[in-house]
Amino acid sequence: MQKQLAALSPENLHLIATVAHSGSMAAAARELGLVPSSLTYRVRQVEDALDVLVFDRSSRRARLTPAGAELLRAGEHLLRELDAVAQRVRRVATGWEPELTIAADALIARATLFELCEAFYALGAPTRLRLRAETLSGTWEALLNGQADLALGVPIDLAPSGGLSLEAMGSVDFVFAVAPHHPLALADEPLSTEAIQSQRAVAAADSSQRGRGVTVNLLPGQDVLTVPTMQYKLEAQLRGLGCGWLPLPLARPYLDAGRLVAKTVSQPPRTMNVGYVWRSGSGAPEGRALSWWLEQLRQPRTRLALLENHHH
Repeated sequence: MQKQLAALSPENLHLIATVAHSGSMAAAARELGLVPSSLTYRVRQVEDALDVLVFDRSSRRARLTPAGAELLRAGEHLLRELDAVAQRVRRVATGWEPELTIAADALIARATLFELCEAFYALGAPTRLRLRAETLSGTWEALLNGQADLALGVPIDLAPSGGLSLEAMGSVDFVFAVAPHHPLALADEPLSTEAIQSQRAVAAADSSQRGRGVTVNLLPGQDVLTVPTMQYKLEAQLRGLGCGWLPLPLARPYLDAGRLVAKTVSQPPRTMNVGYVWRSGSGAPEGRALSWWLEQLRQPRTRLALLENHHH
């Protein structure tokens, strides 16, 4: 294995490429400033190590065998990869993280999140982005477990523990909504607790892996359809599979289009204060990628768009 790896050194790959494009060992030796016998010996070493013939010796010209052509093609790919690794290491040395993981709660508008990703990629930074979709306290947990560096749309009442910093994003109003063909659509308002309790609720499951997690707004004894995300919850309510509270920015296009009906209820209105949280306690300086994202989040317009900009 070691011998084969040594045979695939960038130097040897360059050597074989030179022989292939110059057409003969002698011409390649001249180009590389080597004695022909020395070049021939090194090509043989590569062939012995890989146990293949790289060049067809039957003709006057140094012609690649099919195995040799494949070696050259794969070798070019390897050289490009090595070059990319070298560049990446250099750029990481300048303070960019190799990877940044962002956990986004269901309340976050994906359109704006992707616009921010586009702007980030336009920087030409070497940092790879990883996005995670989380719900309720799962967003929080992703940070605590070290599975995310930045979390967006975290309920503020779940106060941060050591090593985490929190800033407010804003508040999200919730609306109690049903499909136009749902039994509650034509019911008298405000809807009584009994009327709601008699109907199936749609609940977005907490994506927390540990503990009981958080379940919001369910009444005792109420039938419930539990779904994995807020998008699923919206879809289920559009189909009339149940009733429940939805973030107003997410529901608004469907309310405007008449595909959902907002109902006033006897319970108090629902609002959730949310923020963004990042890992800050390791003592290491903030990476340049995280700094860039935090800089965007300091702009009120960006925070508002992340909460409001849910496209239809």
